[in-house]
Amino acid sequence: MNEPWHLYAMAAMYAFAGLMHFLKPKAYMRIMPSYLPYHRELVYISGLVEILLAVGLCFPFTRNLSLFGIIAMLAVFLLVHFYMLRGEKEGAGIPKWILILRVPLQFGLMYWAYWYF
Repeated sequence: MNEPWHLYAMAAMYAFAGLMHFLKPKAYMRIMPSYLPYHRELVYISGLVEILLAVGLCFPFTRNLSLFGIIAMLAVFLLVHFYMLRGEKEGAGIPKWILILRVPLQFGLMYWAYWYF
């Protein structure tokens, strides 16, 4: 456990986010782009992937694969963030300024993962 604490903070954050997909799936299904099929299944799959990537961060032999996976996952999630900017219904009632701030935050999270390579 000689790794920096913030690496484990990242792992905890993604594990929590993944767990929330199973505890509150309707919240995630509300923001799924309408052009994607199988909303419930995609919510569960993305939650499982987040949990697996979080666990992978904790082990040196899977860390780089998990970091790459996190960056790829965040890039895919940008589709949801841009979809939510389309209108009030798509934004699920979240204030527009928060939706706009989420886009650069997503790139910040990508950089955070890239920083450990």
